[in-house]
Amino acid sequence: MNPADITPAKRRLITVFIMGAAVMNQIDTTIANVALPHIQGATSASREQIGWVLTSYIVAAAIMTAPVGWIANRFGRKRIFIICSAGFTIASVLCGAAQDIYQMVLFRLLQGVFGAALVPLSQAVMLDSYALHERAKAMAIWGMGVMMGPIMGPSLGAWLTETYSWHWVFLVNLPFGIFTVLGLM
Repeated sequence: MNPADITPAKRRLITVFIMGAAVMNQIDTTIANVALPHIQGATSASREQIGWVLTSYIVAAAIMTAPVGWIANRFGRKRIFIICSAGFTIASVLCGAAQDIYQMVLFRLLQGVFGAALVPLSQAVMLDSYALHERAKAMAIWGMGVMMGPIMGPSLGAWLTETYSWHWVFLVNLPFGIFTVLGLM
């Protein structure tokens, strides 16, 4: 994609949708932390088991980050971005509907698998969407979004858990995920 062929209005839309996916992923790295005691009680999990809710997500994301470039080159960046955004959203809904600790760990693992591509691909698309002289601005926007997620996650997770229930820590991704997937398409 040639940045000169992208109108400013389209560039702004691309930025909004790309950043929506990246921020959604980054929020989920920390949003479940504060809900763990509630999830532990609801799923009758032990202390050792509940730790896997966080660990499964982090390990899956770490493993799947390495092949993202190859997968995107092989199957197409846009296609992989849309599949991963949709998969991440579906896995989030499944996490919110989990009935036991085994389902929760499996669905968090899926979240990590699909979420691994969102940050690196968002950076690549941002760089491709902006002209060379505008890339510093693009990376500043991208950096703010990527840093906002882990900062907002615990506060948002605590508010959702206390106001509604721990399920909403994951279900909050549904409207943003749908918005992002439709926008990316």
